[in-house]
Amino acid sequence: MAQTTMTVRLSGELRDFVATSVGETGSYENVSEYIRALIRRDKERMEQQAFERLKAELALAFSAPESSYALLTATDVIKRNRDVRE
Repeated sequence: MAQTTMTVRLSGELRDFVATSVGETGSYENVSEYIRALIRRDKERMEQQAFERLKAELALAFSAPESSYALLTATDVIKRNRDVRE
């Protein structure tokens, strides 16, 4: 996998905060390790939010009364999906 170098400029309070998080006094060996960890956490948070939205939608669907369901064939679903895209 190819690596990309990115430059991030920090000043003042943010720079000081990052400085305390890396090196001998911090939890991370270097700034790159810290940034990668932040990105991974943010990615996991976004994936968790998407999963929670999906669970909520499924819970709503499964709580709907049986009478609200319609019998569909695979052909019906394909046609409906084509109609929506057009």
